Amino acid sequence: MPERPLSPHFTVYRFKYTMATSFLNRITGVALSFGLVPLVCWLVAVAAGARAQARAERWLGSPLMKLVYAGLVIAFCYHLVAGIRHLIFDTGRGLERAQARRSAWLIAAASIILILAVGGAWLAAGRGAP
Repeated sequence: MPERPLSPHFTVYRFKYTMATSFLNRITGVALSFGLVPLVCWLVAVAAGARAQARAERWLGSPLMKLVYAGLVIAFCYHLVAGIRHLIFDTGRGLERAQARRSAWLIAAASIILILAVGGAWLAAGRGAP
């Protein structure tokens, strides 16, 4: 019996900007899903009373968690901008190679600008670095 043909393996694909932006969009979406855990912990602690809330605030306000929050802000900013790009793709626009390449660079630039704006707003609010 002849073997069935298999789908191409990852080794046949070369690195492309569209592949990288799509992969990063998926990874940031997963990271944001995991970021819901601290939010739910905080909400449960608030509902459980002042003692539980104080305990949760010590854990959620630790320097390690501030790094996690900074990572979540970065993930959110990238995922937001890349998601807008995918919505534009769904309309059938921007699918040509040159347009896709340009929009990939635009995602990077817009994400960095958005990250800096959110970080600046955080610092201006007097909360210190995330």
